[in-house]
Amino acid sequence: MNAAPQMMLVGRILLATIFLVAGIRKLMAIAGTTAYMTKLGFPMPEVMVWVALIVEIGGGLALIAGWQARRVAWLMILFTAIATLMAHRFWEFDAAQYANQMNHFLKNAAIMGGMLYIAVFGPGSISVDERAGAPSRRAVIT
Repeated sequence: MNAAPQMMLVGRILLATIFLVAGIRKLMAIAGTTAYMTKLGFPMPEVMVWVALIVEIGGGLALIAGWQARRVAWLMILFTAIATLMAHRFWEFDAAQYANQMNHFLKNAAIMGGMLYIAVFGPGSISVDERAGAPSRRAVIT
C-alpha cells in the first residue's frame, strides 16, 4: 500500500497548524498584536493585523483542504519570510535572547522549506485541488 497521499495530507496539516494557532491567538488579542506589530515597525499595524489573520487562518484552512495549495504555499512562504525578517533578526538580540530568536528564525526557514515542497509537488491526491481536477504538474526529480 502506498502511504504517500496520506503522508502528504499529514504534512499539510502539520504545516498548517502553526498558522492556524498563531492566527487564532492573534484574533483573541487584537490590541496586543497591533501593539507588537507597531513595535516591530510594520506600516499600518491596524491593517496588518487583519492581513495576518486572513493569511494565517485562511491559508491554514486552505492548506489542510488542499485548495489552491500551490498558490497558498507561495503566499505562506512570502508571509513567513516577512514575519521572520521583521520579528526574528537574531543577530540584533542580546545574548539572553540570541539562541531563542535564532531557533525561531530556523524554524521559520524549515516551514518555508516545507511550503516549497507543496509549491513544487502539489498537495497530493487527498486534496480539493486533485478532486477538482486541477492539473497536478508533478515535478520530476532528475
